[in-house]
Amino acid sequence: MEIVSPCRRKYIIEGLTVSTKRSTLALLILTATLSFAQRPVIPQQLAFAPYQQSGIYDVGDTVGWTITPRPTTPTYLYKWTARRNNAVVLREGKIDLSTGKDTIEVKSDQPGMIYVAIEPYAPLTPAADAPTTYTGGNTGRNNGLYAVGAAVAPAKIGLSTPKPTDFDTFWDAKLAAQAKLPLNPVLTPVKTDVPGVELNTFILDALGSHTQGYLAKPAREGKFPALIQLQYAGVYALNANMNAQRAAEGWLVINVDSHDKLPSDPAGSVPRPYQTVGDNDREKSYFLQMYLRDSRALDYLLTRPDWDGKTIVLQGGSMGGQQSIVLAGLRPEKITAVLVCVPAGADTNGDLHNRKAGYPNWASDKPEVMKTALYFDTANFASRVKAPVLAGMGFIDTISPPAGVWTLLNQLSGPKEPLPMIESEHDNLTPDKGRACPARTREIRDTILKGEEFRPTGLRPR
Repeated sequence: MEIVSPCRRKYIIEGLTVSTKRSTLALLILTATLSFAQRPVIPQQLAFAPYQQSGIYDVGDTVGWTITPRPTTPTYLYKWTARRNNAVVLREGKIDLSTGKDTIEVKSDQPGMIYVAIEPYAPLTPAADAPTTYTGGNTGRNNGLYAVGAAVAPAKIGLSTPKPTDFDTFWDAKLAAQAKLPLNPVLTPVKTDVPGVELNTFILDALGSHTQGYLAKPAREGKFPALIQLQYAGVYALNANMNAQRAAEGWLVINVDSHDKLPSDPAGSVPRPYQTVGDNDREKSYFLQMYLRDSRALDYLLTRPDWDGKTIVLQGGSMGGQQSIVLAGLRPEKITAVLVCVPAGADTNGDLHNRKAGYPNWASDKPEVMKTALYFDTANFASRVKAPVLAGMGFIDTISPPAGVWTLLNQLSGPKEPLPMIESEHDNLTPDKGRACPARTREIRDTILKGEEFRPTGLRPR
């Protein structure tokens, strides 16, 4: 039986308002969905054909692209800069399409990612009314900027910074302290239009905070494989309907809010920007409690009599991928598979070592921040992971840089399936270029739901 602790009655009262908020939330979700679906098409003045269709090269190879003018007639002049790991300049040049095509070529003498930024610098035909801003481009921003990327011996990209010697001791102690606390689970029913599904919000006691989210399950007797969904960055209401849809397929779904707030609440009292909270102290970092909340959700799952007792799949994109890798590292003996797209949080000290770091974008000019970041870096959790991992990365991603994703993959001791998406920026910027990862995620989920094992196929360029 799940007991209501007096100190948490306010959460139940808030939970009872979920149904009254349904219309407003549905409208917000519908508006966001329509807005996303109606994104205007960004015109493309340049097309790039890589020398290697896979985008993957060996050390010493010539990394290159053939550039042609299409499909929109070019109206700008372009220059380019090629950088190793989007940090160290290797070559620069200008594009000349007077013969109908041009090339960009770079030689790389070491493992790493090549990032080439192509930007307009003047109108092709000078005029008095020449624009001061540019449009078009393939990076999803409609600012005229193009980018191409390639990997050079990516399986040899190593850690830029050693793992702290007390990393495992620190996290094992936190898990042990949290394990002493009772879960005190409280479930509050939520109405859903998805037939054959039971949907609830949940709240659990965690170390220093509460874990909250949605729980969805088939509305029938039985034991079901579990899917834990971790959330991308930001503060927002979670998608209850999507959880219900997964439950209708046969999953026991736990969707964990990244923050200590009701999952239907679009804001809560979350500080902004939360990723900088306590960033110079591992005991105060916002990510400490976030990661512990994720682990607490797993603790609760293990107590559920309707879990099948063997299958736990972790899934998430961006910061959700970050949390998935972390949870798989914190609790390696419990996880069946890890399915992540453009996972964030890797190579946090990269800016100190000629690699452009990404989200959470901790300040590289502050030594204590960089020291603290290592305790929350996915690359340092990866060596603890035992489950097979799917990880998609965009070769021109500037939010979850691919060098960091390769770094964490190269620390895994178990089976893995890297999925390069060579034309993709972060998935919210170029969703049409990043569809391979959610598609592959669905394939693997379906395989596991049938009772079959996820067997990574190795490198899968798309």
